[in-house]
Amino acid sequence: MRIAVNTRLLLKGKMEGIGWFSYETLSRITQSHPEVEFIFIFDRKPSSDFIFSENVKAVVVHPQARHPFLWYLFFEFGVKRALDKYKPDLFLSPDGWLSLRSNIAQLAVIHDLNFEEHPEFIEPLVLRYYRWFFPRFAKKAKRVVTVSNYTKQDIVTRYGIDKNLIDVVYNGVNDRFLPLSEEGIRTVRKKYSKGDPYLLFVGLIHPRKNLKNQLRAFLKMKEETGSNLKYLIVGAKYSWEKELDELLESSIYGKDVIVLGRQGLNQLIELYGAAFALTYVSYFEGFGIPIVEAMKSGIPVITSNTSSMPEITGKSGLLVSPDSVDEIARAMKDLWQDTQLREQLVSSGIKRAEDYSWDKAAQGLFSSIQKALV
Repeated sequence: MRIAVNTRLLLKGKMEGIGWFSYETLSRITQSHPEVEFIFIFDRKPSSDFIFSENVKAVVVHPQARHPFLWYLFFEFGVKRALDKYKPDLFLSPDGWLSLRSNIAQLAVIHDLNFEEHPEFIEPLVLRYYRWFFPRFAKKAKRVVTVSNYTKQDIVTRYGIDKNLIDVVYNGVNDRFLPLSEEGIRTVRKKYSKGDPYLLFVGLIHPRKNLKNQLRAFLKMKEETGSNLKYLIVGAKYSWEKELDELLESSIYGKDVIVLGRQGLNQLIELYGAAFALTYVSYFEGFGIPIVEAMKSGIPVITSNTSSMPEITGKSGLLVSPDSVDEIARAMKDLWQDTQLREQLVSSGIKRAEDYSWDKAAQGLFSSIQKALV
């Protein structure tokens, strides 16, 4: 059996959510199935870290897929030529992009349809590409995989895909995320927050992540409680708005917000484990990996009552409206003042996180591969 895979998002040191999904599932699937030959299709020379086993062959095709026009050329010409040459039994695309010109059976992993729900956060040219191609990708696919029941229903409703052709495969969480000891917490806090407890935000700094309202809520909570909480922001600055600087400069508590930028896995493990709580009040998520990383690390979660986030969190977090600064601030205040509530959410979250693992995700994805091959 031969399976070709779109691996363009395996980028050393630059992986975001879909890249990690690709890495964690493919590393397990390739090593667990030596009987299968895998053709990994990259758009640039790959790191040897991504050649997971002897049954993986790396192929580089052009052009590099960095822009809507280049996306089209990459998938409809570069990938198409590779599929014609290697003639796989299936083309797997972990980011949902397919080659519409190819007649090879294809399996698309569509993580979410955020561009349909919140087009205001997408650049006009990119939005046109997504809205034109993704309905066609969904219809082209022999099967579709997605990462939450919310997105499954979204695909059924918007694109008219038969629900029986869509498999839900939840994301996993790295096993290294664990609660820290009291001594470990003190050490990490001394390193990052001058010894003070802190709320944590992890994610790409983008308007869809709703950082503005979360910061407004933090400053409001500080004014009402006078707590010594800090607010640590971890993530690449995709879009840091001038309004955020003005917001922080306008408050005496603005100095308590610390922007750390992108951090490596070792630093993330520390930062989660020593945090007082995670605030992840995004407008829309197809899954929300930081929610599970936080629960597994033994810290409570404040997240949105929209899209997939209630499904992923269950009853193990505080759900608030992303539009309500008052609700977000009240949740922060409740955690600060109610020790019993915080301990209850920590215990419940650790148990909830057991539902998510990369081993389960890899098994689920390979099951979908087998269905698509029938």
